[in-house]
Amino acid sequence: MVRRKKLLIIAKHLYKKEFTVLIGARQIGKSTLLKQLYEDLKKQNKPTYFLNLDRKDILDELNQNPENLFKFCPLQEGERIIVFIDEIQYLDNATNFIKLLFDEYSSQLKIVATGSSAFYVDRQFKDSLVGRKKIFQMGTLDFEEFLLFKGRSDLVLELKSLQNKKKSKSIKENLLWTYMDEFVNYGGYPAVVLENDIDQKIELLKEIRDSFIKRDILESGITDETKFYRMLLLLASQSGNLLNVNEISNTLRITNATVENYLYVLQKCFHITLVKPFYNNLRKELTKMPKVYINDLGLRNVLVNHFSPTEQRADKGIVLENLCCRLLLERYDVDQVKYWRTADGNEVDFIIETQFLKGFAIEVKFNEQDSKISKYKKFISNYPDFPLDFWWWKKMDLMV
Repeated sequence: MVRRKKLLIIAKHLYKKEFTVLIGARQIGKSTLLKQLYEDLKKQNKPTYFLNLDRKDILDELNQNPENLFKFCPLQEGERIIVFIDEIQYLDNATNFIKLLFDEYSSQLKIVATGSSAFYVDRQFKDSLVGRKKIFQMGTLDFEEFLLFKGRSDLVLELKSLQNKKKSKSIKENLLWTYMDEFVNYGGYPAVVLENDIDQKIELLKEIRDSFIKRDILESGITDETKFYRMLLLLASQSGNLLNVNEISNTLRITNATVENYLYVLQKCFHITLVKPFYNNLRKELTKMPKVYINDLGLRNVLVNHFSPTEQRADKGIVLENLCCRLLLERYDVDQVKYWRTADGNEVDFIIETQFLKGFAIEVKFNEQDSKISKYKKFISNYPDFPLDFWWWKKMDLMV
């Protein structure tokens, strides 16, 4: 079975004192990763247990008293047990559960848990858990993981050779771009990647759209499901655009506060990312509108109901910019990825601030012939410490 990159990171944290919490969107493989770690430890004869809180009998016991955990997972003399808990957000009070067990038993117990959404974790895991837990976030498959799930480890090696500058060209470049086109169309949800039939891929994406996002809606307390879906569709169709709360409020006939709440839920459920503007003037930066991107292109495409080869798409520029955002966020923290725009219409798609007021800039154009440096004189003169590069479709920088 293919292993996610995050597995090695979590495995290294197993022997730290803090409890481990893995968060991310539904259907991205968190439970599978937990089970893989559990099986690895079992093979090493480590004292370990696996609990799924979808089981009501276990959930009821733990809700009555956190120490009821030891009915299912007895402590062992002289050895710290490791307990894997799937869907910890289903507990009535996850904060109290973690706090009590850590404070009383951290020398004898390590908990490794998943939570379907940071929305629940953020609201339940309050400041009282500082120093008691470490949160790790996981997304849908990146392109390298996508290739591994497709059984193409040879292409991953080819990518690594390009990344390490051992090669400047690849004879497998056309094949790599064929797979990138599939990645752009159908995204990185593991079940979708593993399905080879195109119609079934789309059906799986529809199920994620209709069933699993609905669970996010219900569990976050949103009452108007229709308006929430309409806003998500609006954001998908306008991916890469400035996020104007007033405009969305007027379009959907909901209050600004409701729009802000929906945006909060969508971010905490890992469906969207907001990219903030870059300016020298921090006050100006904090008051400008962010740009919105959908975190998985397969989800974005099923929301707008558009699947076709990238070069044939009417929205190919939007798709490419969304892809570039996804690739950058895999390499840099969200606070390092910004955009630049002036009141008179000058704009650069992405500013990567690797250190204070230093980094690099990227402008996304689908066609190489549209990449004209002369259009960006104002940015280049104002920000000499941010050299500008262009990313276009089938440019290897997109992959490496």
